[in-house]
Amino acid sequence: MKEAVRFEAVTKAFGAVTAADKVDLTIADGEFFSMLGPSGSGKTTCLRLMAGFETPDSGRIMLNGEDVSTLPPNARDVNTVFQDYALFPHMNVAENVGYGLMVKKTPEAERRERVHEALALVHLEGLAERRPSQLSGGQRQRVALARALVNRPAVLLLDEPLGALDLKLRQAMQTELKNLQRQVGITFVFVTHDQEEALTMSDRIAVFNHGRIEQVGTPSEVYESPRNAFVAGFVGTSNVISGALALRLTGEDATFTVRPEKIAIGVEGECTVRGVLVETVYLGMYTRYRVDVDGRSLVAVAQNRASALSEDHETGEEITLSWEKDSCRRLADTTPVASGVAIGSDQEEDMTV
Repeated sequence: MKEAVRFEAVTKAFGAVTAADKVDLTIADGEFFSMLGPSGSGKTTCLRLMAGFETPDSGRIMLNGEDVSTLPPNARDVNTVFQDYALFPHMNVAENVGYGLMVKKTPEAERRERVHEALALVHLEGLAERRPSQLSGGQRQRVALARALVNRPAVLLLDEPLGALDLKLRQAMQTELKNLQRQVGITFVFVTHDQEEALTMSDRIAVFNHGRIEQVGTPSEVYESPRNAFVAGFVGTSNVISGALALRLTGEDATFTVRPEKIAIGVEGECTVRGVLVETVYLGMYTRYRVDVDGRSLVAVAQNRASALSEDHETGEEITLSWEKDSCRRLADTTPVASGVAIGSDQEEDMTV
């Protein structure tokens, strides 16, 4: 595997806060790689270290086999797309896209050709003369992408570039961005706190927490087989089961996670519990049920195949939940999750994550 980026025990601190704590990371050439985590987890710091906007306190950063740890941004074969796009308001689209080439003193004829190719790549061929103020949010995002791609970098860094878009446009751009990456074939490193974005677009994901990487894997690996309670809770909703309940259901005194969509409602199975329905939330495509099981909550979801007006279960009624044993994933530890503790654990606290 050819490496595009490698971090070797990279550490970066800002005062008393260690934003990157001995991070080891390898990103393959041509990969769409996402760095996912909550605010303050260290993902953006690692992106800025790749770009050269920050210098590591220790460790090495390699780009295409070259140690770039102390090189300035303009000496690295990378480009960055920011959330606010950072377009020049006094320049038109073509001038914005071609600015980097102009700085590099690329001949005018070549510059015009490459700008035209970049605009065609992001489907903005007819908007070359417009100013940024005359564009929609999605169009400005495409201009920022074209400006980065026109320089033909080895690695494109994207710092939450979809964060300013509305939901529908953001979802459309997720697919478009992944298709664009496949078309150009260069390495994309994408920073996000949105699990759906990471799961939708990525070849692999690194989940960050307090300056460290909790897990690296494909979207299915991270979602289906989380390494610990933090990953289970941050990447989707998860029920974490431990103590006496885990021992009864699995025969092991360990900590397990089971996803809400793996749980069947109203039937018995390999792992069966009974409890009281305390909350029903209608969410369009599916309904979420919260069930109290001996003082602890479990969450299950069911797809809405019938009319939304029909309610099969009422709050306060006794309800049966079940799932297959192979739907349980054993966790390496019970690290607290970002927004609370894990559901269904034998701890005093009890929150959905």
